[in-house]
Amino acid sequence: MQIEVLQAKIHNVRITQTELNYTGSITIDMDLVDAAGLIPNQKVLIVNNNNGERFETYIIAGDRGTGIIGLNGAAARKGQVGDELIIMTFAIMTKDEAMAHQPKNIFPDRNNRLV
Repeated sequence: MQIEVLQAKIHNVRITQTELNYTGSITIDMDLVDAAGLIPNQKVLIVNNNNGERFETYIIAGDRGTGIIGLNGAAARKGQVGDELIIMTFAIMTKDEAMAHQPKNIFPDRNNRLV
């Protein structure tokens, strides 16, 4: 049996920019991507704590140390600058693997920087 479990979470980051005229995705500071053990182009589930929106997209590499969290394309309609997001990824594992798995949870500061 295979089950889907939380792989990693970047908790309570803030949107720093939106760009509607883009092909889509979320731009994330690569310091956060690396800390969470993620990779560019990986699928993510986004929860907007301010408006309740939930949507899926993929990661675009953002400049390191900038704290950038940018919603691009259609995703730009799902939030506005300053909104708090939770960014999650999931992995498919066997039950035994899932029982031993510990998700990587990242809690950046108010400026989307590692603490």
